[in-house]
Parts: sequence; C-alpha cells; structure tokens
Amino acid sequence: MQNTSSVNTRFLALITITATLGGFLFGFDTAVISGTIASVKQQYNLSALMEGWYVSSALLGSIAGVAISGWLGDRWGRKKVMLLSALLFGISAIGCAFAPDAFFLIVFRLIGGLGIGVASVICPMYIAELAPSHIRGKLVTYYQLAITIGILLAYFSNATIQSYAHNSSNSHIDWQQLLFHQEFWRGMFAAGIIPALIFVVMIAFIPESPRWLAMKKRTDEAKQVLTKILNAQQANTEINGIQASLQSETTETNKWSVFNGNMKKPIFIGILLAALSQFSGINAIIYYGPSILEKAGFQLGEALGGQVTIGIVNTLFTFVAIYMIDKKGRKPLLQWGIGGAVLSLLLAALFFALNITSQLVLVPIVLFIACFAFSFGPVTWVVITEIFPTKMRGEAVAISTISLWIANWVVGQFFPLMLHNVGASITFLVFALFSLYAFYLSWKKIPETKGKTLEEIELFWKNNK
Repeated sequence: MQNTSSVNTRFLALITITATLGGFLFGFDTAVISGTIASVKQQYNLSALMEGWYVSSALLGSIAGVAISGWLGDRWGRKKVMLLSALLFGISAIGCAFAPDAFFLIVFRLIGGLGIGVASVICPMYIAELAPSHIRGKLVTYYQLAITIGILLAYFSNATIQSYAHNSSNSHIDWQQLLFHQEFWRGMFAAGIIPALIFVVMIAFIPESPRWLAMKKRTDEAKQVLTKILNAQQANTEINGIQASLQSETTETNKWSVFNGNMKKPIFIGILLAALSQFSGINAIIYYGPSILEKAGFQLGEALGGQVTIGIVNTLFTFVAIYMIDKKGRKPLLQWGIGGAVLSLLLAALFFALNITSQLVLVPIVLFIACFAFSFGPVTWVVITEIFPTKMRGEAVAISTISLWIANWVVGQFFPLMLHNVGASITFLVFALFSLYAFYLSWKKIPETKGKTLEEIELFWKNNK
C-alpha cells in the first residue's frame, strides 16, 4: 500500500480531471435529451414507439461504442481512444443542433452514443490503471461524480434555455433565432460543444496508461509514467508486480479467456451488476423525469425544475461515496444504498397506486436518487474496473459495460410503453424487484476489493476458482 505523501497529487489530479471529463460528457449527453423530448415529439409528431426510439438511439450507439472500445483500447491505447470519444461527442452536439429533420437528428444521436459508449469503458478503466491502490476507489468514483455533474448541468442548461426562449425577444441573427428561440431544443444540444472541445485539449497533457504500456512491452515508458505519480521505489515495486502478472497470464493463456477458468466469477459479477444498475430504473428517471412528474400533476416548467432537484441530489450524494468507498469498502456501500433504493421504489409505486398527485411524489424519487448516487452509480464503475486482469481488462470491462448499455437501452426504449400501458405504479414495482436481486448479489457474490492492488485482486480469483 502506498504512502499518501509519496503521491504526486497535482499530476494525479490532472489525469483524473481529464478522464472524468469523459464522464461529464457522458452525463450531459445522457440527460440533455430529457428537456428536448416534448418539443421534438411535437415538432416531428412522434408516436410513443418513435419517442422511445428517439431516446434509445443514442443507447444503441453506446452499445456499439462499448463493443469496439475494448478492442480499440487494447490496440491503440487508452489515451487515443479517449480522444476518439471526445471527437464523437463534439460531432454529435453540432449535428443535433443543426439537424434538418428527425432522421439526421437520430443519426447524430447515434454518433453521440458511440462517444458515450467508448468513454464509459475507457475513462474509468484509465483512472483505475493509474490510481494508487489506497485511493483507487475514490478516484474512479470521481468519474461517477462527473457523470452526475454533467446530468445536473444538462438540467440547468435545459431549464435556462427554455426560460430564455419563452421570455426573450426574437434575435436578428438567424442561427441564434433557430437555436435559442424558435426551436430552443437545438440550443440544448449545442451547449455540449464547449465541454467536448475542453476534453480534446486536455487529453494532450496526460500520459498513456502504464499497464497498457507494460502489456505492449514498453516497460521503460510505463516506469516513467509511474515515477511521475509515485516515488522511484514504489514505481519499481508496481512495475515488477505488473510484469509478474502479465507473465503469469501469458503462461495460462488457455484458461484465461473471458468466460472460462478464473474469469467465470468476475465476468458473472460484472455483467449482472452492470445490468441491474440500469434495471433499477435510474435512467427512466434521468430520461423521462419530466414525463413522470407530469403524471404526478406537475406542469412542464415545474417538471424541469423538479428534474434539477433530482440532479442536485444525485451530485451531492455521490460525495458520500467519494468519502466512504476507500474507508468502508465497496460491499457496505452497495448493501446500504441498494437496500434504500428498494424501499424508495416500493414507496414510489405505492404513491402512484394511490394516485397521489402532488410534490409528495418527489420524496421517494429523490430518496431513490440519493441511495443510487452513493452505491449503485459509483460502485458499479469501481468494481468492473478492478476485478479483471490487465490482459483481459479491456475486453472484460467492455463486455460488462455492454450489459449495462443493453439494459439501459431496454429501459429507454420500453419505459414509455410501460408507463402508458401498465402505469407508473407497476413500473416502479418492477424496478424494485430488480433492485432486490441486486441486493442479494452484493451480499453473497461480490468480494471486497478495498485497498488491494489490481494484481492482488487478480491473484484472489486465481486462488478462489
């Protein structure tokens, strides 16, 4: 375990902030659509099924992005693939802002989804591969914090642009008139151009992952990167551990496939935990929050305001995970948070069943967001970036993340139909049942990884076949 005083905190901060910008864009691009749904639905006369397709098109792009990210990350390196994700975010923001019709709007949403998918694998994995073991949980959790900040700022941005469009006079400049008044939903997408550009610039100042460099036999470069983070003695110890792990993996190639041998248990955990985090219903609230709140009697403007409240709670409670994850561990946070999520979802189902149409409905929804924010949200990313060996990490994290995005797509695509056909009460009850199984998984199947190096975690699976 490293001594905190020997860590180059400034350099580590630069690395973490840059990688978490991918999380910020992930969150922003995911949530910005919630403010555009009503306007786009009206402008293009979308059915409930097409509304689901408009929302879930980015999710299909995310699945494709995840599918290629592991392969690209293992061949090009983590840094180049992060740059690719930044460019995809920028192209999507510009394209959605100026899309001539619904077809091109969905095409550019798919491109944005590719960026989200790539970032969701590479960015937290990059942080995990550079972070000292005693603060790895905290640093990877900053990625989830960045997602929540991106979501929150998307809500603020949407609410501000909508208010500006309704209260301002017409602009004499055509593009401003189009983006911020006539079709203000375009301005909501355009706001994402700025963070995408910042991400592109900051990537130029960070190093490649030392574990990827070591995997490519570029040991001296790997040691140089580690020496910038740790002192020389610790860097040597770390690189020796990485090399021993890689050599061990090479001698066990036949056993070390993603679904066989020592990988069976971790891949099972990665796939299930990632999927269940989405089947809890989190992105039904992120994407369709205004629609849910309108069902409870809110007006659109009030619903967007309620969505901002949800975003604030999501961000604030992520700090609980940052503070606790390397002190209490991964399992306690999962159990406390998921247990609270189950109770909150059951309460929401009860309120909707009783046809309570007031701000009281916000209470269980906000409680669920709070519980998710310090457990399911951040800990899932930490666990799936920790539990796989270096040589398999890119592919295994990608497979787990594909599971997350497929579940995300299912929720995004079919939630409007569920809300319309069976109602909010049954829908929230289904989310509660999925979360109940996730509680069992965290209690019985997931090991504690607090304070262990990535190589020590790998050895744990080898010794517990």
